[in-house]
Amino acid sequence: MIWTNNLSIEGSPLKVVMGIVVVLLLMFIMVPLLALFLRITPGEFVDALSNPIVTEALTLSLMTALVSTIIVIIAGTPVAYLHARSHYPGKEVIDSVIDLPIVLPPAVAGIALLMAFGRYGLIGAYLNEVGLSIAFTTLAVIFAQIFVSCPFYIRQARAGFEAVDRSYEDASRTLGAGPAATFFLVSIPLSLPSLISGAVMTFSRALGEFGATIMVAGNFPGRTQTMPLAIYTAMQSDLNAALSLSIILVVISFGVIVIVKFFSGRGVYRC
Repeated sequence: MIWTNNLSIEGSPLKVVMGIVVVLLLMFIMVPLLALFLRITPGEFVDALSNPIVTEALTLSLMTALVSTIIVIIAGTPVAYLHARSHYPGKEVIDSVIDLPIVLPPAVAGIALLMAFGRYGLIGAYLNEVGLSIAFTTLAVIFAQIFVSCPFYIRQARAGFEAVDRSYEDASRTLGAGPAATFFLVSIPLSLPSLISGAVMTFSRALGEFGATIMVAGNFPGRTQTMPLAIYTAMQSDLNAALSLSIILVVISFGVIVIVKFFSGRGVYRC
């Protein structure tokens, strides 16, 4: 009892200190974001949306991020399911390789892609001989986005598949459904919240990619200049354009957080 009372007395100042730290952290995050919104008027924001730099970068970013996300979903879903349901030698090593782009510096990812798919790269040299060039094209933007964003989907999808009770899949096979039918009609629907969360995070990561893109794709307006690259360029000549693009990305990022939390809260269906 004495120990409990002492703990409660000592805990009060600790709570105050922790509260101050939380407030300071929130201010550190919110003040720069608030400054971003207050630096430009609604009228200037609307006018900036008609700027070719903004419209071209916004269109290119949304298009490439959408294509990248679709490719990641198509390729990453079976990979995530395989890793959730199978055990084989070297699985942990493969998992580590898949997760590597998350911690890899973007500039390193970009130069690695350039050494692989550039005109004189490991694979690009052979593609160049048949007239196919990847580096410094829109395709290179998509390659960079896929490279840096695919781990986010695969990790989330794998967690979703692992959370699905296998008895549902066993029951499906008992009733005569094959592996493919069970996968598409049982496993995917039951893990859909996690798959959607992973897809949204992948789209957001692809949309905000900068370092790898500028290394392997360059910064060409209308062709490879995505929103982050346009912000970097516009900072030197048109601050309102840079602010408008930044605000759009902040709003999208906040929307991604809301969507992910919503579907994470729904979880995965279990027995």
